[in-house]
Amino acid sequence: MRCDYAYDSGAYVLGALSPSERAAYERHLADCPTCREAVGEVAVLPGLLGRLDPAGLEQIASAPSAESRMPDLLSAVTDARRKDRATRRWRTAGSMLTAACLALFVGFGAGILRDGSSAGTQGPPVAQSTTPGPAAPRMVAMKSVVGNIPVTAEVGLTPTKVGTEITMHCAYPAHSGGSKSYTYRLYAWNSEGEMEAIGSWAVSPGDDVAFTGITSFAPGELARVAITKKDGTPLLEYKVP
Repeated sequence: MRCDYAYDSGAYVLGALSPSERAAYERHLADCPTCREAVGEVAVLPGLLGRLDPAGLEQIASAPSAESRMPDLLSAVTDARRKDRATRRWRTAGSMLTAACLALFVGFGAGILRDGSSAGTQGPPVAQSTTPGPAAPRMVAMKSVVGNIPVTAEVGLTPTKVGTEITMHCAYPAHSGGSKSYTYRLYAWNSEGEMEAIGSWAVSPGDDVAFTGITSFAPGELARVAITKKDGTPLLEYKVP
């Protein structure tokens, strides 16, 4: 049987639910491992999309097969919005996000096939140097600010063109002695005290959560990253040196 909240993970992570809807969804997360898993999967999308550089986007935009599919994709999304706008607006947002991801993959595939066909007519391939991808960030343990808590966490920071990419790993060991489920939030502060929300997630004993988010604070501006409870009480933090 399909969960009634199956389409709300995207709206929850993006902060688009109303206060009452968000509270109801967080209560539901405590008892639904499927929705907790969905929240973890959606939370990494901003980081993945943030890694696309302008050259990659230009390659996608120039792929013929992606352009030919866009009218159908837009038409399908528009129909979905008309049918369910009143009560399931974020179902449509999820459909749009899925369609966009499909378009990205289709565009990449079309570009690769097109380049392969051109190589076949222009003679033997020419050896090209490869550029190594970005190195994984160095993970640093976050320090507890309230004494004993059932979870541990670590963060890694990666400079980007738009700010700083934050990689977060949070573990709730089954042998920690805890038995409750919790909803946590990740925030970033700059040296002026300005705050940005990075993401939120629910954990139960035995869960291991990891995701990547983006803050507009540049490495020289980012001062602190902290995990808090739903009410804003800080639990773990990392002060950027």
